[in-house]
Amino acid sequence: MPYSLSGRNVLITGGSRGLGALTAEKFAAEGSNVAINYMSNKEAADKLAADIAGKHNVKTVVLQGDAGIKDDCFNVVKTTIEKLGGLDIIISNAGWTKMTNFGDLDAMDEDDWDKCWSVNVKSNFHLFKAALPTFNANPEGGAFLITSSIAGLTATGSSLPYAVTKAATLHLMKCLAKTQGSKVRINAVLPGLLLTEWGQRFPQEKIEAWTNATTLKKVPEVEDCADMFITLAKNASMTGQAITIDSGFSP
Repeated sequence: MPYSLSGRNVLITGGSRGLGALTAEKFAAEGSNVAINYMSNKEAADKLAADIAGKHNVKTVVLQGDAGIKDDCFNVVKTTIEKLGGLDIIISNAGWTKMTNFGDLDAMDEDDWDKCWSVNVKSNFHLFKAALPTFNANPEGGAFLITSSIAGLTATGSSLPYAVTKAATLHLMKCLAKTQGSKVRINAVLPGLLLTEWGQRFPQEKIEAWTNATTLKKVPEVEDCADMFITLAKNASMTGQAITIDSGFSP
């Protein structure tokens, strides 16, 4: 039987804009209460929370926190549980990179590499560890869903450290799914190039080249990726899976 989303409590990191914001809207439309984590754009997070609370008659909470900091990860989980009365689903969507020449080994310094590891990999571990006791205590368990990237499968993307850390994220997902018991479903969504506020920073010629390299000759829709989080949250029989949404770009 599908896992109902009505009345569930959902935490979305990087939830104030782009894919995270649309995913928050989708869960609220299903009747879920939503905690929206943001790093710096409080205005966007507050507006989103007010909009979806009013439109869908659900509870919302806005939480500032840096996904690259362990204590912040634990705190947003703790505060979500306190404010919403529980936690059933995490969408680990926060990520970090810089727009670089992909093959330039000097484009990202040591601090940039460390930040990629902290935000793109370690945040998933910290969020999961913080939520695990609650997930295990829930009668129907919980779901931990990660935004990865096709950069974790192919040598492409905004930066080399981003691609490397997204690959590490996928293996972390599989390791957690294999080892952390029967009550938590852990899966990942791997978008291709999304024309969010961030994706539109790519030079137009790169966007056109990427589009022409896809089977469908189009960039994937942000909404299709958000819908996949809903599908994965509802599906009670999937874990350890990486779902690619890239219009046929990757092999």
